[in-house]
Amino acid sequence: MADFNSEFWHWYIAILTVLSILACVWLIRWMTAGFVKKDETETTGHVWDSDLTELNNPLPRWWLGLFYITLAFGGFYLLLFPGLGSFSGFLNWTSTDQYEKEVAAIEAEVGPLFAKYQQTAIIDLIKDGEALKVGERLYLNYCATCHGSDARGARGYPNLRDGNWLWGGDPENIKTSIMMGRQAAMPAWEAPLGGERGVDEVTQYLLSLSGRATIEELAANGKTKYDTFCVACHGPEGKGNIAMGAPNLTDDSWLYGGSINRISESIAKGRNGQMPAHGEFLGEAKVHLLAAYVYGLSQEN
Repeated sequence: MADFNSEFWHWYIAILTVLSILACVWLIRWMTAGFVKKDETETTGHVWDSDLTELNNPLPRWWLGLFYITLAFGGFYLLLFPGLGSFSGFLNWTSTDQYEKEVAAIEAEVGPLFAKYQQTAIIDLIKDGEALKVGERLYLNYCATCHGSDARGARGYPNLRDGNWLWGGDPENIKTSIMMGRQAAMPAWEAPLGGERGVDEVTQYLLSLSGRATIEELAANGKTKYDTFCVACHGPEGKGNIAMGAPNLTDDSWLYGGSINRISESIAKGRNGQMPAHGEFLGEAKVHLLAAYVYGLSQEN
């Protein structure tokens, strides 16, 4: 509420809020004024079924009092907490402060647990059942949205169980991927390859790298184009480059789909993938344990 770009909005909200409360007080008093005395009877003039008459009686005092108590509470609340424009309230409460206090309280409680596991090498943590249970909870909270609850991924999101790693599958590379995030880019090659025909030729050659049936004439022409445009990233044998995140094209594992149409689409239009960094958010101790859990998944096969 303190980020207004004009003082006008502060006063607009504050005055409108106060007037709204005062208007509610006036409305209640106006609606309850003019009632007859308790020992008198007055009707509203509405009669149903010949003798069912609506009387003009006031609300019970306790009920009416609840309205006033609610309005008084609202006014008292606005003095203590933010709500009147940029006025922060006498308690100076902010959602950021509350969040930081809650995080600090949790860290004080569970921080020593994660710190203990951080002293153990990832390769050893995968043998610790209790550590893996904690790692699994971290995974389900922070990773399952993209990679799935079973860690088998989806189109555009890597399978973490198959042992195929774009940026390397050893413990430290996995930890770095989680800590720092990854940014991968496959440029669009349709124009440099000479259009749809060139894309088809390279597609056929890529199929041959993983032992799939191909149209030999197209694959032969595709190899020439591959050696010109693709070899720098994927290598002369198509085994990829973990330093660049360039995938291995010989294992028949395709992040965006391995059908002919999907492979052609990747070549023609390019791909852009991003793994967000979790280090600042989770801290190194949690990332260390999470990396151990993820590394353990690929060791199960």
